[in-house]
Amino acid sequence: MKPVVTIGLCVKNNENTIKEALHGITEQVFSHELIEVIVVDGNSQDDTMRLIREIFSTSDIKTKFFSENEGLGFARQLVVNNATGKYIIWVDGDIIISDNYLTLQVKFMESHNDVGIAAGSFGLNPDDNWVSLIQNIGYVIDSERNNGKQTSRLIGTEGSIMRTKAIRMAGGFDPKIKGAHEDTFLSYKIRSKGWKFFITKAKFYERQRVTWKDLWKQHVWYGYGLHFVQHKNKGRNLFRNKTNDRIFLSSLAYKLTHRKVVFLMPLNFVFKYTALVFGLMKAHFEGYGHDY
Repeated sequence: MKPVVTIGLCVKNNENTIKEALHGITEQVFSHELIEVIVVDGNSQDDTMRLIREIFSTSDIKTKFFSENEGLGFARQLVVNNATGKYIIWVDGDIIISDNYLTLQVKFMESHNDVGIAAGSFGLNPDDNWVSLIQNIGYVIDSERNNGKQTSRLIGTEGSIMRTKAIRMAGGFDPKIKGAHEDTFLSYKIRSKGWKFFITKAKFYERQRVTWKDLWKQHVWYGYGLHFVQHKNKGRNLFRNKTNDRIFLSSLAYKLTHRKVVFLMPLNFVFKYTALVFGLMKAHFEGYGHDY
């Protein structure tokens, strides 16, 4: 039986979070006969792949394994090239999908033939530490305000379902993008082909970086990748939606969580965008993207 859904699992050194991610996949109530998983490992140096192979060895879900050392654009395009599903759902090594996630996302896409990408809704992890909480809470509030609605913002792979036809129509992922924003650039290309984007009620959870040092490294990496994509598009600001109103959401976050630490959200905003700018400057001085 041909799969309806291909789950793209692109991983690298995720041994601390991969078990939860895999549990989210193997516990789906959606028929396992209609699922295939394509695992692409980015040269992990820990137990990530051992854990993945061990867990899928006892699962009835069809699984294919690939490896690469070229970067995220190349890794995600490997999934697209080998996918047989009508839809691709992206589950990274730190993403946990609810057990009815595939059911809700596929049902939505089947009834909205003009939608190219549908993002799920962020959920709160009750056991997150305070650094992770203030990093996640803005996304949770955005999801609550917008689920069930069409959106004009660019949607990445995180917690989303993409129509395989739309990906291929847009030319797929750019394999030359080694770091971040390979997904939002594809999102821009899909939107330019006339496809609509929506936010749905299907819940997923992200295990965010848990220290300020980890968050700094993550957002420097984001900025580094952003520089490449901006140069490729002759300076067009594809990511202006990043500077949204999360800095003003502390009061809403407190009503939702009743934790005073959420009033540090403005500090988190400044911190991560300082890191983003640092990454942009680093890429600029290293010439990343200049000769594209």
